[in-house]
Amino acid sequence: MAKPLYWVMEKRIYPQAIESVVMPEPFGRQSFNDAKKAVAALQMLYARNTKFLRDSFTALAAGGDSNKRYRAFYPEIGVTTSSFTQIDSRQAYGHMPTPGHFSTTITQPALFENYLTEQLRLIMRNHGVPVTVSESTTPIPLHFAFLEGTHVDGAAAERIKRPIRDLFDVPDLDGTDDQIANGTFEVAFGDARPLAPFTAQRIDYSLHRMTHYTATSPQHFQNFVLFTNYQFYIDEFVARARELMGNGGGGYVEFVEPGNVVTKVGESMPGDGAAPPRLPQMPAYHLKKPNHGGITMVNIGVGPSNAKTITDHIAVLRPHAWLMLGHCAGLRNTQALGDYVLAHAYVREDHVLDDDLPVWVPIPPLAEIQVALQEAVAEVTGLSGYDLKRIMRTGTVATIDNRNWELRDQRGPVQRLSQSRAIALDMESATIAANGFRFRVPYGTLLCVSDKPLHGELKLPGMATEFYKRQVAQHLTIGIRAMEKLAEMPMERLHSRKLRSFSETAFQ
Repeated sequence: MAKPLYWVMEKRIYPQAIESVVMPEPFGRQSFNDAKKAVAALQMLYARNTKFLRDSFTALAAGGDSNKRYRAFYPEIGVTTSSFTQIDSRQAYGHMPTPGHFSTTITQPALFENYLTEQLRLIMRNHGVPVTVSESTTPIPLHFAFLEGTHVDGAAAERIKRPIRDLFDVPDLDGTDDQIANGTFEVAFGDARPLAPFTAQRIDYSLHRMTHYTATSPQHFQNFVLFTNYQFYIDEFVARARELMGNGGGGYVEFVEPGNVVTKVGESMPGDGAAPPRLPQMPAYHLKKPNHGGITMVNIGVGPSNAKTITDHIAVLRPHAWLMLGHCAGLRNTQALGDYVLAHAYVREDHVLDDDLPVWVPIPPLAEIQVALQEAVAEVTGLSGYDLKRIMRTGTVATIDNRNWELRDQRGPVQRLSQSRAIALDMESATIAANGFRFRVPYGTLLCVSDKPLHGELKLPGMATEFYKRQVAQHLTIGIRAMEKLAEMPMERLHSRKLRSFSETAFQ
C-alpha cells in the first residue's frame, strides 16, 4: 500500500546548508607595462582557475565531499588614467574617453591572444600607463570551464548527491546581456567603467552557441566573414577552397568544414576531422590564414532571425569585417536578372533588432567597404566607369520579415518601398548591417538580382538552375576579392569612427 503524500513530505531529508566555499589560492594583483606579458598572466590565471573547477567536479563524481561549494573567478584586466590628454582623433579605438578606472573580465585568453595583445598595446602606447591583471568577482560557471570537446557529464552529475547548482556556479543570464554594446549600460557610483564591449560570460555563452549553430570550433573563425542565404555559394566556396589547397594555398594555410574537417595545403580532400551526420542550422566554412587573417563563410539560411542570431555570436570574436552576399528581389524595372546591388542605405522592416537598436538609428555606409566592393566588381567583370553602372546599382536595400510580402495589399509594403527609394529587397541584409553597426563590426552588402516580382519576372525552375550556374561563381569571386582588399588595409583605417558612440570602450 502506497504511503500518503503528507507522510512522504514529512520524511523527506534535506541536506545541510553548505557553509564553506573552496577556491584556488588568491591571485595577487599584478601590474604590467608589456602587453604580451599581461596576456601570458591572463592565460596562466584562466588555465589555473578552470582546471580547479574541472578537477573539483571529477573528484566529486568519484565520491568526494559534496558538503562544500567550489568556486573560481574569471581573470580581469584593469587600467586607470588620470589625464584628459587628447588622443589622436583618427583612432577609432585603443583609448579611454575620459580619466577613470576601466576594467573587463576575460575568458579564453589563448583564443583571443592576438586581439588582447593589440588592445593592451594600444592602451599602453596611447596613455602611457600600465595595466593590471587580477581575479574578478565574477565566478566562472562550471559549464564554461570545460575544455572544447568536453562537457559536464550527465552520468557523473547523477552520482553527486546534491544539485550541481548547490556546488558550482552555473551560467547566470541575469548578467549576460548587450547593455555595453547597446550603449544602455549604467555604471554604478564607484564601479569601474567597461573596458570592452562584452563581458567574459557573454563571450563564453556565444562561443558555445557558435559551435552549436555552425558545427565548427570558434578557433577556426577568421576575421573576414562572408554571409550568404544560398547553399549554391557554399558549394562554390568549398570547391574553390579545396582546389586552392591542392594548388599550394595561395597564402591560405588550410580549409575547415563543419565537424572541424580539415584540408591542408598540398591536399585536395580533407584529412582530419569527421563530418557531422547532418549539417547544422548555419554551417560555417573557414579558408584560413595565419593570425585569423583568412575568410569565413556562413550559410545563414533565410530570414532576419537567423541573421541576428549568428551575428550576435560571431561579434564576440571581434572580426574586422563582415559582408552579405546573396540574392534579392530587384524593385526597379530597369534592373535585369543578374545585376548587382551595392547597398548604401537600409530600410529595416525585419523588426528583430527593434529592442536593441531603434529603427530611427541610421545605418551609414562605410566608405572603406563600399570602395572595396565597387573595385572588386570592376576587377572581376572588367567593367569600369559608366559601363559599370549597367550591371551594378548603388542604392537602398530593404529587409523584410515576411517572405510573401508581394501578396500583401500593394498600398502597404510596396508604397513604403517606393517612398524609401529602395532598389532591392531581401530578408537578411539590413539585419546584418544593423548588427554590424551595433557591435562596431564594419559591414557591407552586395546582392544579386534573382527575380523581379513587381514586374512579373519570376524564376522558373529551368531558368533558376541556369542563372545560379552562371552568376554564383562571379558573385563569390567578387566577395572574396573585396575581403582580400580589406585585409590589405591597416586595421586602424578599416575600423570606422562612424561606429563609435559618445563614450566608447577602449577595446575594439
